[in-house]
Amino acid sequence: MGFTDLVVQSDCERLLKDIQMRRKTEHRITLRKLVMFFALLTLFGIIYFGYFCSDNRCSFSYNPKPAIYSEWTVMNLLSSNITDFKSAKDTGTGVSYNDMQSENQLRFDMNAHDVMVFLHIQKTGGTSFGRHLVQDLDLQRPCTCQRKRKLCYCFRPSRNENWLFSRYSTGWKCGLHADFTELTGCVDSELDKNEGKSIKRRYFYLTLLRDPVSRYLSEYKHVQRGATWRMSRHWCGGHPASLEELPKCYNGTFWTDVTLNSFADCPYNLAANRQTRMLADLSLIGCYNSSYMNQEERNRVMLASAKRNLLSIAFFGLTEFQKLNQYIFEETFNLRFAVTFTQHNTTLSAVYKSLLNAEELEKVKKINALDIELYNFAKHYLFRRFEKLRAKNPNFKERWAHLGQLPSQTAFDWEKEVETEAADNEVNYT
Repeated sequence: MGFTDLVVQSDCERLLKDIQMRRKTEHRITLRKLVMFFALLTLFGIIYFGYFCSDNRCSFSYNPKPAIYSEWTVMNLLSSNITDFKSAKDTGTGVSYNDMQSENQLRFDMNAHDVMVFLHIQKTGGTSFGRHLVQDLDLQRPCTCQRKRKLCYCFRPSRNENWLFSRYSTGWKCGLHADFTELTGCVDSELDKNEGKSIKRRYFYLTLLRDPVSRYLSEYKHVQRGATWRMSRHWCGGHPASLEELPKCYNGTFWTDVTLNSFADCPYNLAANRQTRMLADLSLIGCYNSSYMNQEERNRVMLASAKRNLLSIAFFGLTEFQKLNQYIFEETFNLRFAVTFTQHNTTLSAVYKSLLNAEELEKVKKINALDIELYNFAKHYLFRRFEKLRAKNPNFKERWAHLGQLPSQTAFDWEKEVETEAADNEVNYT
């Protein structure tokens, strides 16, 4: 090897060594940058979680909304024009009233896989309405009722499948007085278990609302008689409400000695705005976690959700307008009742209401402000629906005059004694 070759080789070796040194240096610099980046990121995280992030958002016990609900969902709910709402296909409430009016294929079909689901809110006349559904409808295959068990088999004409999900047909399968949140997450699986197979069904939700002050006072008097509904689950977000989220308002088993002021002053008493809460999607407000959002925002979202769901279901009625309820139901479902719903305006709560002073009455109205707004909203749409249905029927006067009359009547004799829940004989249609 010549001198020139040795010089070239030496230069190549130095060049390779230089390249290797530069690579090592660059690697060390890159490594130092990564270490510095993660150190800064860790420091930022400690500062943020320690000083800026609120406990309810960052604690390990924080229970967020299910992933299907985003902040956009809530804002869209609040900003949407409810008066223009047309369809319930994306709300989880099944088939809506507007769907049934505009699309013939969405009419209730008892021979298919359609199911009525009755959302029974306490002290709205739901006990009597529930009885009407199982004993007074003119059906090809009437419900078969067991008098001692207060339970009826409401099967389709051609097979033993339930077309009605209610207290008197299936029992409290989703919990005692299950609300919208509980029912929409439970009915399908319970019917699958009950019938031993999975079926794709269409659901038609029903409910009743009542004047909020009268309903609240009725619940108060009912609690004085010993009712507590302590067996209600209040299921939401995959678990029942905890005692920390929903403490009891009283010690012991009953609250029979409660005064109206004590009843109204307990912040955990679900009697206040009960109708709004039971119709709302509670997942949107963090279920029963009151620290999830401030009270004002919580009320705003809950009321908007209740209004939307009210228009999304197949039928709602108002306790104070029984004949309108009957006419709208019969025209909507193309079914007929064998009796006329009777309006009873004299109730124990009405008598008690007349005895309240102005301050007490104002207090009851204030704590039920959401229900009052929801009720006025519902009343507007109930009358609007009735007027449209009346205008469509050229024989309305005759139909209205003979509401509840059938060519052939089938007598049904339920037990005479009044159940505990309807002990005050309120809104007793029969």
